[in-house]
Amino acid sequence: MDAGQLEAHKARARQWFESLRDDICAAFEALEEDAPASLYGDGAARFVRTPWTRADHSGAPGGGGVMSMLKGRLFEKVGVHASTVHGEFAPEFRSQIPGAETDPRFWASGVSVIAHLANPNVPAVHMNTRFVVTTKAWFGGGADLTPVLDHRRTQEDADTVAFHAAMKAACDANAAVAPYEKFKKWCDEYFHLKHRNEMRGIGGIFYDYLDADWDADFAFTRDVGRAFLKIYPALVRANFAQPWTAADREEQLVRRGRYVEFNLLYDRGTVFGLKTGGNVESILSSMPPVAKWP
Repeated sequence: MDAGQLEAHKARARQWFESLRDDICAAFEALEEDAPASLYGDGAARFVRTPWTRADHSGAPGGGGVMSMLKGRLFEKVGVHASTVHGEFAPEFRSQIPGAETDPRFWASGVSVIAHLANPNVPAVHMNTRFVVTTKAWFGGGADLTPVLDHRRTQEDADTVAFHAAMKAACDANAAVAPYEKFKKWCDEYFHLKHRNEMRGIGGIFYDYLDADWDADFAFTRDVGRAFLKIYPALVRANFAQPWTAADREEQLVRRGRYVEFNLLYDRGTVFGLKTGGNVESILSSMPPVAKWP
């Protein structure tokens, strides 16, 4: 594509990611408000937005983003972040990124969500979608669900079935570029703790380097965001009135420890953010507020 077309694509992608961020924040604030006071007390929290900027490895200005954090009564900790960054990859990182071997310049925009709930009956969740440009250009992202109670970590659980159905519908509506079984398997393989030989959660979808057709790829990426915006708040609402025990909380904290292990040992997004001079506080906001290793 020519330079003008590429700039238009960048602008459309960025606008979508920021719009989706706003819609997710609004949906989560509504849930925070509606959660029963008998379980969570009064005083619903709101997102706090914090702008940040970055410099690339040479010290040149490199864009930035906005952290949106909520620490409340239902959402113990949730981050919904949008960022648009640019610059040059550091020399030691260039060979790991398609299209950066011969030209280290890049541009990337995206939205990311990680939510840890106070109620162990409500699963944790992760979603991110992004558009990355080097000498090549592609979309990537996905969404996965992490129940924190063992008896809910099955493929037959109602939450699991509903979440998979939502992601499958997004893929099926864009079947020419989004093969569901491939993306589902990719998620299972990616979100796997090798040292424990176990999955992080119950799966979802994961995709990367999607560059079949820009309009079709973008349409699918939007549908992933819409599917997440529809299904996850519904799952929170379906579970947030269930009471929990001290044993449930203990199990939740141990499961969160596994979440930390994955993000620090294996997650490519964490590595990418840290190696491109991203906002450390934003990158590590994926960590749960409290975790435990027995």
